[in-house]
Amino acid sequence: QVQLVESGGGLVQAGGSLRLSCAASGSIFSIDVMGWYRQAPGKQRELVAAINSGGSTNYADFVKGRFTISRDNAKNTVFLQMNSLNPEDTAVYYCNSWVTSFRSVNYWGQGIQVTVSS
Repeated sequence: QVQLVESGGGLVQAGGSLRLSCAASGSIFSIDVMGWYRQAPGKQRELVAAINSGGSTNYADFVKGRFTISRDNAKNTVFLQMNSLNPEDTAVYYCNSWVTSFRSVNYWGQGIQVTVSS
């Protein structure tokens, strides 16, 4: 079994920054894509950013230039540096990862709240 544990969320004023972390642990042979999704109240969950094991990244248009995704492969950890936050970024942020143990399985973290006040 694999666990994804997020940290770093909280309350910040508009224009501020937060750094989210997500550490994967358990029976892990390799991790391919790691990413962040978010879900605001009344809205569908949406991709924020993703990064593969080679470091190639993909960003949603609404965060380009403001958010940066990175990972530490040795520690099975993915980060999301969020700058220039605005109230529209308020949501529960979820870590997502494709982990190979005996086969490739998709896992979700429990989610972490990010609230941006105006």
